Amino acid sequence: MTITLNHTIVPAVDNRQAARFFATIMDLQELPPAGRDGHFAPVRVNEQLTLDFMTVDEPTGMHLAFDVDPATFDGILARLREHGVAFGNHPAHPDNGRIDHPLCPRGLFFVDAARNLYEVMSPA
Repeated sequence: MTITLNHTIVPAVDNRQAARFFATIMDLQELPPAGRDGHFAPVRVNEQLTLDFMTVDEPTGMHLAFDVDPATFDGILARLREHGVAFGNHPAHPDNGRIDHPLCPRGLFFVDAARNLYEVMSPA
C-alpha cells in the first residue's frame, strides 16, 4: 500500500475562522465540522488530504508548504491582495509584498491569526 497523508491538525485561535480564511485564500472547499463535538473545521486540499483546523488555547504556528501551478498561484495572489492579506517572499518577512522566492521562480508566504506560516510555490 502506498503511504499518503490523510489529514493534519492545524492549530487555530478560532477553528472556523481559520478554516474559512485558508479556504478563501486558497480557493478550497470548507467541509462540515468533524470530530467529537465538531471540534475540527476541515478544509479539503485534494482527494487525499484535509487540513483540520482546531481551536487551542495557545496555538503554536506551523509551516505548511504547497506546490501549485501558475494559474493557481495567480489566483491565490489575487485573493491575498483583494482581502488585504500581507504576503512576502521569505519566511522571516511574510509581509514584504514580494514573490521572488529563493527556491522557485515565484513563491510567497502568508500567515494567519495563529501565526501558521503558509508557503505557496509555483514553477513559473
